Amino acid sequence: MLSVLAYSWLWTVTLNSVSAASPHKTESNLHRLLIESSRVVILGDSITYSGRWVSYLTCWMEKAGTSAQVIDMALPSETVSGLSENGHAGGKFPRPNLHERLNRVLRISRPDVVLACYGMNCGIYQPLDPARFRKFQEGTIHLHEKVEAIGAQIIHLTPPVYDQRPEKLGPAGSTDYDIVLKQYSEWLLSKQQDGWMVIDVHGPMKQLLKLNRVTNPSFIFAQDTVHPGDEGHWAICRAVLNDLGVPGTWNIKKTDHLLPVVTQRLEILRNAYISAAGHTRPGIPQGLPIDEAITEANRLTRIIRSD
Repeated sequence: MLSVLAYSWLWTVTLNSVSAASPHKTESNLHRLLIESSRVVILGDSITYSGRWVSYLTCWMEKAGTSAQVIDMALPSETVSGLSENGHAGGKFPRPNLHERLNRVLRISRPDVVLACYGMNCGIYQPLDPARFRKFQEGTIHLHEKVEAIGAQIIHLTPPVYDQRPEKLGPAGSTDYDIVLKQYSEWLLSKQQDGWMVIDVHGPMKQLLKLNRVTNPSFIFAQDTVHPGDEGHWAICRAVLNDLGVPGTWNIKKTDHLLPVVTQRLEILRNAYISAAGHTRPGIPQGLPIDEAITEANRLTRIIRSD
């Protein structure tokens, strides 16, 4: 599989044609919200914890002139639904529930804006079920209300695609799990009518997957059906950028020289803030004390912004 840089020139055009900005928000509102904020906190599961789409988005923010501190506090295996399948992780631990740590996350990170991307784990890889769907809805509403209660704003992202193929069923087995994610995405998008800021990631990714498979039937976003590679992470980022009104001609090649330093800064802050907030997920590296992490992040910021 080629790298994201090799694909990105084509994807920017294709994604621009299949994704539309949220009709209830102007380009300047969403654009200004990210660029002019002081602290942008990212929440999600392992897809967001890996940080690649967050790194790409942060590179764009830096080139757009932001002074924001971006803090990725996503946690692998986490759900917003509070559900966990029997025998998760070989029975070693249940899935972490965002709401177990959410108060601490918000208190420690003090965000102006939160970007949240949940759903992939929230249906626990089972068929669509009213009770599980309701748990996702209730958990998402609770997250939304908690963020607004501290005076911050929240942007929800619909979940990425579940990249199931006949030869690779993934953790959902024979269940068409992407139908579940499609339903979760449609509900999230319906909340725009209530004034929610929602960016559709699932729809553009699904369309792009289909378009690429017309000419390349073996094209994939996620080798294991769940966790996207570089191309999938760029597709997530590009869907966000489209909703921000960023022209389709912008791609990560414009900032590839910044990407390693931006990624390093994100990882230092991520590990520090996740550790400081605490969580129930084993296997997460201990970060630096926050003061030390900020000192190192500030040093890297000076390098990034001297470009």
